[in-house]
Amino acid sequence: MVSNNNILEVRNLKKYFNVKGSKLHAVDDVSFELQEGSTLGVVGESGCGKTTLGRVILHLLEKTDGEVMFEGKNISQVNKDQLRELRKKMQIIFQDPFSSLNPRMTVGEAIAEPLRINTKMNKKSVEAKVAGLMETVGLAERLVNAYPHELDGGRRQRIGIARALALNPKFIVCDEPVSALDVSIRAQILNLMQDLQNERHLSYLFITHDLSVVRYFSDQIMVMYLGKKVEFAECEDLFTEPLHPYTQALLSAIPIPDIHNQREREILKGELSSPIDPKPGCRFFPRCKYAMEICSVKDPITRTISEKHAVACHLYNN
Repeated sequence: MVSNNNILEVRNLKKYFNVKGSKLHAVDDVSFELQEGSTLGVVGESGCGKTTLGRVILHLLEKTDGEVMFEGKNISQVNKDQLRELRKKMQIIFQDPFSSLNPRMTVGEAIAEPLRINTKMNKKSVEAKVAGLMETVGLAERLVNAYPHELDGGRRQRIGIARALALNPKFIVCDEPVSALDVSIRAQILNLMQDLQNERHLSYLFITHDLSVVRYFSDQIMVMYLGKKVEFAECEDLFTEPLHPYTQALLSAIPIPDIHNQREREILKGELSSPIDPKPGCRFFPRCKYAMEICSVKDPITRTISEKHAVACHLYNN
C-alpha cells in the first residue's frame, strides 16, 4: 500500500514497443513515488522515455509490465468505466499548445469539451464554469469566441491548462509544457502553474529537458537515460551533489550568466547504446569516463546513498 503522503507510486513499470520482431525498451523497470501536492521533475535527453512514462501512467499507452498505484489503489488494469473516472483525477498538459487544440473549436468550446463529455452540467452551468476557468488561467473574457490560430503560444497553453483543470484533477502530467514557448512567456506559465498548485494542492509530474526550469519548479528530480532511472534526489541535493556521471554531464551543460565563473563542460563521447533488445550492463557504459569492466556485463542496482538520494551506478555498488 501507498503511504498517506503519496498520491502516486510506480513500481517496476515497463513499456516495450515491437520493432521488426524486436523490442524497443522505451521505459524499463522504473519505480518512484510522488508525494501529494509536490512536483517530481523528470529529465533526460530526447528519447530517454520521459513522455512515454507519463503516458503509460495515464493509460494513454498500455504498459508492458509493472504497477501504478494512485491514491492507494492499483490502477494498472482498469476497464473503460474505471478509466473514465480516473480521467477526472489524472490529466495532462501537452507540449505543443497548438497541435493539442482542435482548430475548429473556439476557446470557449475547447475548455467546455471535457465538461460536456464527463458531466451532466447544463449549458448555463458550463458557460459559467468556462468563464471561471478562463479567469483562473488569465485568459480575457473577450477571447471566448476566438480560435487557436488567432492567439499566441502563451494563450494557447493557458487553454490547455484550463482544459486540464476543468474536471478538478489531483494529478497532472506536464509534458514539457513551456518548451514550445518564448522565454518571456515561460516564466508567466510556470508562475501560473505554481500558483494553481498552491491553491488546488495539485501534484505534478513535470517532464522537461531544461534543467534550469526543473530546478525552479520541482521538489524532487528523477534522471532517466534510455528508459532507465539512473538517479533520484531532492532538487537541491541533485544540483549540489550529482552522483551519476550522466547527471554530472547534464548539469555541466547549464549556462552560467557570469563570464568570470564558467563551469567546465563535460562533453559526452562514444556511441549511444541501442534501446532495442539491450544487452545486460549499464546503458551509459559506452559514454562513461568512469566505465569499468563490470559496467558492460551487469546492470547496476539502485542504491540509496542518503535518505532521499538514490543512484544506479557501479561506482556506488561496492
